[in-house]
Amino acid sequence: MQDFIFYIKLGLNHVLDFAAYDHILFLTALALPFSFKNWKKVLLLATIFTIAHCFSLYASVYGIVVMDVGLIEFLIPVTILVTALFNLNYISAKMADKSVLLHMVATAFFGLIHGFGFSNYFKMLVAEEDNKLAPLLGFAAGIEMAQVCIVSAVLAVSYLFLSILRIKPALFVLVSSILIILVTIQMLIATFPW
Repeated sequence: MQDFIFYIKLGLNHVLDFAAYDHILFLTALALPFSFKNWKKVLLLATIFTIAHCFSLYASVYGIVVMDVGLIEFLIPVTILVTALFNLNYISAKMADKSVLLHMVATAFFGLIHGFGFSNYFKMLVAEEDNKLAPLLGFAAGIEMAQVCIVSAVLAVSYLFLSILRIKPALFVLVSSILIILVTIQMLIATFPW
């Protein structure tokens, strides 16, 4: 049980590590177009991300898929950039065109990419473990808890700006997404593999 708790803490720290803020940026970009009224959609997206993230960890730990680390480190900021750009499109779309399905597919793909980004470190941690599934489940639980915290914080900040300060939703998403894009451009330059 103590090992399981260790992996839960590892999952929490993986997401909440401000030194490795890519995960926080991605989740922020993902949650921006939504409000507390849509909390179920946001939770669904965070869960899809966790499942995909853990699937790529599983595939990597068991040697099913081997990815180039340099490419993955570059693709992580690409996923953040695409999510922020998607937000710009989302705010200008008509209500009838605002399906969460595209968000779900993109989130699953991005979760796979982010999982491969952490896979080498995770493989070293569980290399001596006979049962690699229990650490993976603990890690997934920690990731999900941390993501719920971040998404809740983003929704709370959104509520503050939209309901209390009366900022228009489109303006809030636009400015926030542009700020995320600016930060992400620096990450893209720093990780460019070629």
